[in-house]
Amino acid sequence: MKIWVGVTDKEWFQDLAEQQPDEVNFWQPSGTRQFKVLQPGEPFLFKLHGPDNFIVGGAYFVRYSALPASLAWEAFQRKNGVKGLGELIARVRKYHQSDSLDPVIGCNVLTSPFFLPRARWVPAPAGWSPNIVRGRSYDLDTDGKSIWDAVRAAILDGKVSELSPDALEDQRRFGQEFLSRARLGQGAFRVLVTDAYQRRCAITGEKTLPVLEAAHIKPYSEEGPHRVNNGLLLRSDLHKLFDLGYVTVTPQMTVEVSQRLRQDWSNGREYYAFHGKVLSNMPQFVAARPSREFLAWHNERRFKA
Repeated sequence: MKIWVGVTDKEWFQDLAEQQPDEVNFWQPSGTRQFKVLQPGEPFLFKLHGPDNFIVGGAYFVRYSALPASLAWEAFQRKNGVKGLGELIARVRKYHQSDSLDPVIGCNVLTSPFFLPRARWVPAPAGWSPNIVRGRSYDLDTDGKSIWDAVRAAILDGKVSELSPDALEDQRRFGQEFLSRARLGQGAFRVLVTDAYQRRCAITGEKTLPVLEAAHIKPYSEEGPHRVNNGLLLRSDLHKLFDLGYVTVTPQMTVEVSQRLRQDWSNGREYYAFHGKVLSNMPQFVAARPSREFLAWHNERRFKA
């Protein structure tokens, strides 16, 4: 098991500490360097830039994904640690020169963040070099044990609400097992579904990222979870029709288009072309594919048969 101590600025930390969100986007100003250090479920700690050389909080790693700043804002909003898209782009340009109107940034999606009160901040690890600008990994069984123990003690002393480190360590649930059981947020759901479908619409194969949306099969408002197998990546118009019940996907992974679409709107020829066809694009991993249970719910409870 590894932990990562990532360097961030005080404004990002303070903005999120005030919000106490269920997830955060620990973004990097460039999307060219992938983050491959942690498995899903391993701790990702926040260390401030000098002179505030302290670990001030952390969260649990979900996924890295490179996204245009506009989509990162749509997915996470204030959970990016900024108050608006303009501020996000300005912060990106502060650290990375870019002429793009919508620069691609690296998004480290984290769940169950915790923010330590000032009196419980943990000093930077011994031997921390001031030349480290991105972060550093540690092995929990060796050089990282004392760091994680100090953070756990600060959490307990400060009575900070977070996903229990004891439960995390006892169950040793990382990778896909963590993703199937963790309390993921809306932003994580969007990123995971987008990447599971290789950034292509499940029905049409469309790959223009700005028009692709992660659709819940069973809506969150109806107690549908933020899980990849409760999601479909759909072109925005199909997402709307799916939510309204004019389009569905059967447990056999075929598309059905309701006759009500023609009756209600005197149109729909483009959409009827998909009727009866098998999904054109599916996640590679079986566990990420649409749940038959959720598809049956949509067929029975939402589709305008």
